[in-house]
Amino acid sequence: MESLELPWLDASERRPLAERIAAAVARRIAEGDIDPGDLLTEVDVAAEHGASRTPAREAMLKLSTWGLVRLVPKKGALVTSPTARERRELLSVRSMLEGHAVARIVGDEGRRTNLLEALEATLAAQADSVGCPKEFAVHDHAFHLRIVHQQGNSVVDELIASLAPRLYRLSHLAVTAPSADLTALHREHVELTAAVRDQDVVTFRDLIEHHLTSGHEHYEVQP
Repeated sequence: MESLELPWLDASERRPLAERIAAAVARRIAEGDIDPGDLLTEVDVAAEHGASRTPAREAMLKLSTWGLVRLVPKKGALVTSPTARERRELLSVRSMLEGHAVARIVGDEGRRTNLLEALEATLAAQADSVGCPKEFAVHDHAFHLRIVHQQGNSVVDELIASLAPRLYRLSHLAVTAPSADLTALHREHVELTAAVRDQDVVTFRDLIEHHLTSGHEHYEVQP
């Protein structure tokens, strides 16, 4: 599976130990196996991964960079919880970048065809995983990321890579909530794909705004 900017999907053993530890802990946080408010310590993280405290410390610095923990001097790292403001701002950035990406490929048949092929493959995978929210979350993340990457903007790619763990955490919360309607989410992705096919930027922007708002309003976050 391609990395999709999610550090834990990069299985390369050549990565520094600190990065591998950070990736493993990030996945557990993003998927809710480590709860918001939990305190991670260098000693515990090091012991869990059979490492010394130095890579554990570096891993927690990386987790802080990703916005998944807040460093507490002399204590460790406190796992953050998404707030209403963070959710609103992250989704606003995603909506803006996706709308801009679709606008950029209008009239570019090659890029539009490549994007449509990628989206159709993701839609098929989503349809097969409607009964498995955890797997659906990965395909949901992939769907939106593939649109953003069509800009071919290295700065945007760097930005998304830094935001990916937090964006995925929101996607996971959205699709694993008891009230989540994965069939409806898939249908909305089909409609977004149709707007890309029609090169209808206005409709796409309206749809993505509604999709991100309605898809993330049914689970609780901090005020």
